[in-house]
Amino acid sequence: MLTAGQALAAGIDLSKPYGDKYGCINRNGQKVAADKMLLLTDKELITAASACTFSDRQAQADGSLVVTAKCEAEGEEGQPTRFTIKRSAKNAKKLVVADEDGNVMGEVARCR
Repeated sequence: MLTAGQALAAGIDLSKPYGDKYGCINRNGQKVAADKMLLLTDKELITAASACTFSDRQAQADGSLVVTAKCEAEGEEGQPTRFTIKRSAKNAKKLVVADEDGNVMGEVARCR
């Protein structure tokens, strides 16, 4: 299990949640129905269709963070998958989340 200090070592602090508009609105439970939602915490990645719980995190030399997660979608348990979390090139306060194929899932900002 990694500590917050190890997450900070990557230059990415997940001690507070990050999300898109609907991810932040729904961070404490489903308040608003949204087809597109992305919420990133220190323990999980939640989308409108799935919930992924982190099992491993690895800080990369470029400052990004690679997380291994087990995802469940609609009650079905999936195989472990990897996500890459890195700072946005356009806005250093935002993070970009990409799947293991490099497809960008979305950009998230720290929830207020």
